[in-house]
Amino acid sequence: MKKRGLALLIGASMVIGMAGCSGGGSGQTAAPAPAQTSAAAAADTTAAAGGQEAPATEAAKDYKDMTGKVVIYTSMYEDIIEAMDNKLDEVFPNMDIEFFYGGTGTLQSKVAAEMDSGKLGCDILMVAEPSYALELKEANILHPYKFSETDKLLFDYDPDGYWYPVRMLNMVLAYNPEKYSKDSLPNSFKDFAYDPEMKGSLSMGNPLTSGTSYAAIVALLDKYGEEYYKALGDQGVAIESGSVALTKLETGECKEVMILEESVLKKREEEGSMLEVIYPTDGVISTPSPIMIIDDAHSANGNAAACEAVEEWFLSTEGQKYIVAGWMHSVRSDYPNAPYDAIPTSEIMSGVMPVDWVKCYTQREEIRTLFQENVTVPQ
Repeated sequence: MKKRGLALLIGASMVIGMAGCSGGGSGQTAAPAPAQTSAAAAADTTAAAGGQEAPATEAAKDYKDMTGKVVIYTSMYEDIIEAMDNKLDEVFPNMDIEFFYGGTGTLQSKVAAEMDSGKLGCDILMVAEPSYALELKEANILHPYKFSETDKLLFDYDPDGYWYPVRMLNMVLAYNPEKYSKDSLPNSFKDFAYDPEMKGSLSMGNPLTSGTSYAAIVALLDKYGEEYYKALGDQGVAIESGSVALTKLETGECKEVMILEESVLKKREEEGSMLEVIYPTDGVISTPSPIMIIDDAHSANGNAAACEAVEEWFLSTEGQKYIVAGWMHSVRSDYPNAPYDAIPTSEIMSGVMPVDWVKCYTQREEIRTLFQENVTVPQ
């Protein structure tokens, strides 16, 4: 009988939680999720948030001939993985697909340790931001796959097929309208660091362990220079997990946080939270999180053909339905619906703050060091 699993990875990203890349873990097999999580329920509906009609999906492909095992390392929320895991069980009935969940920093550390032996514990990898895909491509451990619908992708992808964007993560600001008015708070990333009224009442994720927080500080460095980091330090910005930051917003202890849009949307839908997103006036920092296949010579199960089929499903409109149900935006231009309570994807794309992914990769240590020299990061 085929078994499927969801495991957690131990790491520092456990405390980063939602503010970074939906990562963390306990090192034990996760307890089964409720029969119908919010994400699963949303994915099964035929209408999107706001009463819009959900997009029609293409005719389902038959993957019954696909067999063997595929292990996926990912930083997505556990309940999103559960919903996808159940669906993948239907789509690939003769395969054993297993997820391992951890923050991007944890996954990178795990992969680095495994690379020393020449063999990774996964076959597919989905982390928060593309710079790690550039690194793994350069290390010659990725398998190329030519996706047939690249013309439908909103973001750049590797022209040789070594990685594709699979979900769009947006760094935004958030506040509690029951405690503070939006007009009294910074509505831009610049003012987040420079408004003197915010000193001692701000929070953000840890760029040393969170892929999306790291992408954010690279974008902000390019836009505002090194002085931006100094300004964050002068503000006394707290570097902490998303769950802690959101709790502080609810109590009023914290006035505003720099956080992933999905973290707030998830809380609003699942808990009826009144916390609100501010889409910064100087541009949302959007991160196209990559999906990549490990080459058979380095993968856990040497099953590249099956991995190609799984990757194709994730990039299909059906697979993207589960991404959007998980409070993330689709990477496809022909998927018109935004996540629950989010503004349209097109509005975000019209004014994003750019991120230099090559710089993210080639200057990673220098940028992290510069940030630590200016901002207190818990050890």
